[in-house]
Amino acid sequence: MINVSSLSKTYRVYQKRPGLLGAVRGLFSRTFKEVLAVRDVSFTVEPGEMVAFLGPNGAGKTTTLKMLSGLIYPSSGTASVLGFVPWERPDAFRRQFSLVMGQKNQLWWDLPAADSFQLHREVYSLDRSTFERTLGELTEMFGVGKLTAQPVRELSLGERMKMELIASLLHQPRLLLLDEPTIGLDVVAQVAIQKCLKEYNSRRGVTMLLTSHYMRDVEALCSRVLVITQGRLVHDGPLKAIIERFGAHKQVRLQFAGDSVPDGLSVYGEVSTTGPVAELKVARADVATMLAAVLDRHTVIDVGVQDPPLEQVIGRVFEESKE
Repeated sequence: MINVSSLSKTYRVYQKRPGLLGAVRGLFSRTFKEVLAVRDVSFTVEPGEMVAFLGPNGAGKTTTLKMLSGLIYPSSGTASVLGFVPWERPDAFRRQFSLVMGQKNQLWWDLPAADSFQLHREVYSLDRSTFERTLGELTEMFGVGKLTAQPVRELSLGERMKMELIASLLHQPRLLLLDEPTIGLDVVAQVAIQKCLKEYNSRRGVTMLLTSHYMRDVEALCSRVLVITQGRLVHDGPLKAIIERFGAHKQVRLQFAGDSVPDGLSVYGEVSTTGPVAELKVARADVATMLAAVLDRHTVIDVGVQDPPLEQVIGRVFEESKE
C-alpha cells in the first residue's frame, strides 16, 4: 500500500535580521538557513494495516503525510502509494485515499453537513444510489444520522470530527491518512472515534496511517508503531516491542494487611506509599525475585504488576533519540 525509500524534505527558511536596519538590509540581501524536516525515512505499510506514526512536535510527521498525499514535493527519495507516485497527483490516485487533519476543516461552517456531503458526491462523481447507501452506513456507524441537517457550527467538537471522517470516507478510499483526528476531544469522544475507525477497518479493510499525541488512540487502534524524531525514523515495529525496548521497569502495586507499609521496600526500587498501599518501580528482570521476597516476609492482600504508561515509554524514546 505504501512504500517509502530514503524520503527527505528540506526547507529554506528566511532569517530576519534584528532591528529596523536589519529589515531594510533584508530587502536587498537575504540570509537563509536549511531546515531538515524529514531525513532519509524508509518504511512500508501493507494493505489493511493500522499503523501509528508518532513523534514530538516538529518531528516531521505531518510533513511526511503531506508528501505521501502529494501536497508537497520531497527534496529527495522515492515513494509509492497505492501504486502511484503521490506528488504526480494523478486523478486515479486522488480518488483512492483521504487525508484528515484534526486542525483543519473540510466542511462548510454555516451549512448542514448533509450539504457538504452532496458537494463531495459531485466532486468525486459518485453514483447517487451508491452514495446514499454509503452515507447511510457511515451515519449509522458514527451515530450521527439525526445531526446531518444541523449547521456544522452548531455541532460539538466530537460531532464535527465524526462529520469530517464521514466526508473523508464517502468515496470509499483504500487508504486513510489521519493527522491527529482526536485533538481537543474529551475522553468519551475519543473512544467513540476510536471505535468507529476500528469498526470501519474491520468492515472495509481500509489501510490507516495515524499520527496522534493521545496514546489511547495508539493503544486502541494500532499494533505497529513508527517513531520519528528530528526527521529521522528511530523505531519501526510492534507496539509491544517498543514497550519492552524502552520500558525498562515494571510498576508493581502492593496492598499490605494493616494500616501502613512495612519498612525496607526501597531496596527493590523507587517507592511511593499511600496508607497500606505501596507502588514500586522495579526493573523487569527483578520483579519475580522482589515479589517472592516480599510475599515471604509480609502479608499482602492485593498485588498488581503492569507496564509503565505508554506516554512515559514514548517520552523515553524521544529523549534517547535526542541524545
